[in-house]
Amino acid sequence: MAEIEREAMEYDVVIVGAGPAGLSAAIRLKQLDADCNVVVLEKGSEVGAHILSGAVLDPCGLDALIPDWKEKGAPVTVPVKEDNFYLLGEAGKLRVPNFPMPPLMNNHGNYIVSMGNVCRWMAEQAEELGVEVFPGMACSELVFGDNGEIKGVVAGEMGVGPDGKPGPSYEPGMELHGKYVFLSEGVRGSLSKQVIAKYGLDEGKEPQKYGLGMKEIWEIDPAKHREGTVTHTMGWPLGKNAGGGSFIYHLDNNQVYVGFVVHLGYKNPHVFPYMEFQRFKHHPMVKELLEGGKRVAYGARAITEGGYQSMPKMVAPGVALLGCSVGMVNVPRIKGNHNAMLSGKAAAEAAFEAISAGRSGDELTAYEEDVRGGAIGADLKKVRNVKPLWSKFGLTTSLAVGGFDMWCNTLGFSLLGTLGHGKTDAQATEKASMHKPIDYPKPDGKLSFDRLTNVAFSFTNHEESQPAHLTLKDPDVPVKVNLPEYAGPSARYCPAGVYEFVIEDGKDPRFVINFQNCVHCKTCDIKDPTQNIVWTTPQGGDGPNYPNM
Repeated sequence: MAEIEREAMEYDVVIVGAGPAGLSAAIRLKQLDADCNVVVLEKGSEVGAHILSGAVLDPCGLDALIPDWKEKGAPVTVPVKEDNFYLLGEAGKLRVPNFPMPPLMNNHGNYIVSMGNVCRWMAEQAEELGVEVFPGMACSELVFGDNGEIKGVVAGEMGVGPDGKPGPSYEPGMELHGKYVFLSEGVRGSLSKQVIAKYGLDEGKEPQKYGLGMKEIWEIDPAKHREGTVTHTMGWPLGKNAGGGSFIYHLDNNQVYVGFVVHLGYKNPHVFPYMEFQRFKHHPMVKELLEGGKRVAYGARAITEGGYQSMPKMVAPGVALLGCSVGMVNVPRIKGNHNAMLSGKAAAEAAFEAISAGRSGDELTAYEEDVRGGAIGADLKKVRNVKPLWSKFGLTTSLAVGGFDMWCNTLGFSLLGTLGHGKTDAQATEKASMHKPIDYPKPDGKLSFDRLTNVAFSFTNHEESQPAHLTLKDPDVPVKVNLPEYAGPSARYCPAGVYEFVIEDGKDPRFVINFQNCVHCKTCDIKDPTQNIVWTTPQGGDGPNYPNM
């Protein structure tokens, strides 16, 4: 739609995404210069709507950004009181003591939070400082300047019909221009992906690795609730089929976050991550906790796991990538929000210096130097070998050797150097003929649930008259390649039941995309073995609407 004319608005800094990174950048910019003109564009229906709540937060990022956050009423009120780690077998468990673990694994001083609520609060702080925050504003295109720099984005385009052409209620949206554009879209953001490809930002870096995180919020029997308790598990039910593990966090109000992560580098295309999660809840330890309770919400989201060696270059002319757009999750700690906040702060300080010096549209090299040489780089460098060890040698070796390497890095050296990841998660998928199918038990409707029932608890909504935001590079590949060679893995790796192969007697198989179910986890864009599926941003406000709790 290059012929469409749009109005333009000018800002000092345009920020895409109202997550912890984007909001931190906005707040810091206004702290440095109250006259700085800053806008934050959020594709969710409200700030926090697309934030999969429930995390253990290291408050170091918040401390650096808003030192008096407690006095300002931040929804960070449940300190971690107990920290448990178990190796699970099908019917039993083995407690791993805390004392052999490196200090960085200690959750003392951290908090169990709803990140959705934290981001809502941060948005309030930003608006009080004068930041313009616009929810329901999906950013569909990059806007380039005369010298090839990124000078803005197109936001708020609505009313495009299923054929991709403007419908009767079409609104062209606006171009929002900035001296700098910050992309804080989260994992595998569509604009960030374009920037990385256009400017070759991942050249010379290890491939990014990912996990699929699925989470349910449960209200449990008050007699079983232990506010402030954090539990992590590894082992069953995944076994040798895939890497990953679980987390169970006791928040307040008798709520428990029950989550499960499956590393997407698994080989067997028959693996069904969602059903692994549902099976996990039938382990005696988990079953006893949840029985008598009720699930009140569900969601799923991809997680960046490549770490230090997979972070692409973070800047290009006019643009900076923040937080999970780069990949700043500390995998063994299962924490990235603190680094996202620190990255937003660092980007803001670099942009402030540049704008003060009369610059615009260039590379904010000071931001990249701050990230790699500062607290974020130090945090990620210590754990850089855990993920590749796990991927290549399995759980036992990664626990022993990875733990030893983390201790060595804590002391300032590593005998392993920096290990590589090798393959992307898509390339790791092997042919179905090399593996046996996996028989998963049917959900019982009490502890475990089918996907479509659970998707209803993500409160996902997509306007069905718009173009599908999940597209195929070649429409023939799913049936002609992925189904016969890989047993149609998209029907399993998607945690929302978006993809299905319809096989009817006397008819050729059909591939159906139920895009209205999509919870925006981006797994399809990551794991599809032929890299034939492309996730793009739907119109603003569409997608999950995770509850305010």
